[in-house]
Amino acid sequence: MAEILSSNPDVPKGRKAFIPLENNPEVMSSLVHTLGLSPSLAFHDIFSIDEPEMLAFAPRPASALLFVFPVSKTYEKHRVEEDAEKAEYEGKGEGEPVVWYKQTIRNACGLIGILHAVSNGSAREFVTPNSDLQKLVDGAVPLGPIERADLLYNSQALEKAHQGAASQGQSNAPGAEDDVDLHYVCFVKDAKNDLWEMDGRRKGPINRGSIGEEDVLSEKALGLGVRLFLKREEEAQGGELRFSLISLAPSMD
Repeated sequence: MAEILSSNPDVPKGRKAFIPLENNPEVMSSLVHTLGLSPSLAFHDIFSIDEPEMLAFAPRPASALLFVFPVSKTYEKHRVEEDAEKAEYEGKGEGEPVVWYKQTIRNACGLIGILHAVSNGSAREFVTPNSDLQKLVDGAVPLGPIERADLLYNSQALEKAHQGAASQGQSNAPGAEDDVDLHYVCFVKDAKNDLWEMDGRRKGPINRGSIGEEDVLSEKALGLGVRLFLKREEEAQGGELRFSLISLAPSMD
């Protein structure tokens, strides 16, 4: 497999491409439940992080947070600068604090973000034994990043579940080969209470610092992740920013 340069981390044309998932919690929940995540957990829209009364409606604790945004020049500049001094990630095995997936399928950043959410932290406890999801995660853990990416690339169960979810959206989905500017970054908490930024376009997972006993939707976690991103974008662009937040948390059913 050809390496993807950090200056241009997007998957090259000619690689397998998926129809992009709709930015929709119901579609995402359907995907992970099909793979084998317990219905006790589901994805939820977060409508505001600045209005406490709105945030109070969000189910807690949130085990993962998906941050969805259009890739901008500001974001790309920050990514290149931050990754410049980092070596390519080589983590694997049971001692790995988080399970990170390198993206090698075009238009699959939503899928990679979802897999980061369900493969890490407390969400792992809700994976159904002997399910496709458990087999996928258990198979990924001992592998290095390239072999792990190949595992996802070649997984028929994952491709089938993704195709089923992609057909459920309410909007007209782009084609698998289309260029899509929306990107997904996932935030998870490890067993030592550190917050990790999980992005398949980066050189590896990024430890953003300790959040103690708080969840990934807490003000402390937001301050170490999402709010820093928004501050950079606002300073560079000004005006209102387009983004979405989706949490993985207890189901409301």
